[in-house]
Amino acid sequence: MIPAIRIQNNSITLGKYCIAACPRTLPSGRFAAQVSVASGSGSARTDRVMCFTDHFASHADAANFAISKGLDWVNSVVKTH
Repeated sequence: MIPAIRIQNNSITLGKYCIAACPRTLPSGRFAAQVSVASGSGSARTDRVMCFTDHFASHADAANFAISKGLDWVNSVVKTH
């Protein structure tokens, strides 16, 4: 079964996972990519945040890279279960 995908701003909901890009501006004016992958709710909510060393020219490029890496992580977790 393929889980439903819902896209909203810089986040995607894929099944029980919410993948959110969190790019940040660097002092150089470039952008660093970060992604949050969350699941669960309330006190059972877990959140994995990954930061990457690549730097990007635009906020959108960093966000797209982060979402891509978040999707890769979710897909690797889903395949092992």
